[in-house]
Order: sequence, then C-alpha cells, then structure tokens
Amino acid sequence: MISKLSTRTRRGPARAHLAAATLVLGAIGVMTSACSTGGGSAAPQATVTVTAHPKHDVTAGPSVPATPVAEPTSSAPASSAPAAPAACSTRYLGATVGTTQGAAGSTYVELVFKNLNNYPCTLYGYPGVALDAGKPATPVGLSASENPATPRELVTLGPYGTAEALLQIRNVADYSTASCKPVSTKWLQIIPPNQYAPIYLGYTTQTCAGPIRTLTVSTVRPASGSS
Repeated sequence: MISKLSTRTRRGPARAHLAAATLVLGAIGVMTSACSTGGGSAAPQATVTVTAHPKHDVTAGPSVPATPVAEPTSSAPASSAPAAPAACSTRYLGATVGTTQGAAGSTYVELVFKNLNNYPCTLYGYPGVALDAGKPATPVGLSASENPATPRELVTLGPYGTAEALLQIRNVADYSTASCKPVSTKWLQIIPPNQYAPIYLGYTTQTCAGPIRTLTVSTVRPASGSS
C-alpha cells in the first residue's frame, strides 16, 4: 500500500512538469506562427528620408551691399553715311570748247563740262563724241573711240564746278581721198558720261565719211573748280 502510494506520488510531479513544458512549447509555437504569418514578411514601416546638406564655412565680416546691375539698353543706330552725289544730268550740264592745239597730224581739243546746278554731281568714264554736219545736225563718220591711256576716275563737280576730257581729231589729209571721203562738219555732238541726251557745240572741221575713225577721246578728269 505504501509502495503504490509512493509510486503515484512520484508520478504526480513528473506529469505536472510535463504539462508545464507542453504549455511553454505551445506558447512558443503560437508566437512563432504569429510572426511567420502575413505573407512571410513583416509589416512595412514608415521611412524617414534625411537629406544631408554640405557644410559651408561662413566667415564673419562686414556686410557688402549688392552692386546694382544696369539693364542692357539698345544703342541708337549709327547714322548712315551721306549718299554720294548723283550722276551729272545733261539737263544741268554746260559744255564748251577749251584750249585747242595742233600736233603731229592731229588737233587736240579740250571739252569742258560745267555743273549748272546748285547741288554737286559726278562724272565717271568717257563722253560720247561725234562730228555733225547740216541742219538739223546729222552725224558724219564714226564716233570717237576711247583712249585707254587715262584710267577712269570718279569726278565730283560742286555747284558750277568743271571737269574736262581731251578730244583728238586726226587730219583727213593723212588718208587717201578715196578711202576717207572727206566731209566738212559744223558741230560737235557730245554726250556726257552715263547720259543719253547730247550737247551740241559749234565747231568747224573735217572728218572722213568713209570707214576711217578720226576721233579719239580721253576719260573725264578733274579740272579747275572740281573736287
């Protein structure tokens, strides 16, 4: 009797410890299950972003006021250069025969142009020259060829200023009568450079009606009163 009781008494504490151990293991299992549920990952936590700013060294000193910056201004356009004087028009030009000289089978005649306007004008290049006969004036023979010995230049005539060109007239006596067919003329027909209307000057001479050129003219060049 005593022996059975002792056995039961010894089995009681052992069962109690086993039951306690079972409860502990069960609790641990529950906790482990709870942590492992929810898709196998922990709930997302709020993220705080901290931006680091570079450190600047600040040196203490007197404050300097900001320098005002002038706004860009559009400069006024430069004044354009004055326009060059226009070409001298026949309407405002006079022409005269200047100095006349004979040499080596030719006669040299200065043709003088005068600006009759109150405004300056320009002459550039060669005038057209022909010899005319009769009334009305009719050109005879070939017109003057250009003498390349004098280069072209722009000549500006002030009001009543003058310029000149040199005309060479070869003597018809230096050619055969048959080839030259000499004819007397009474007019010089002069067309200023870059113009169309002629100026007529009374001038008596002879020229060839045949195909022989007796006239040669130089380019217009400055004369007294021109600039």
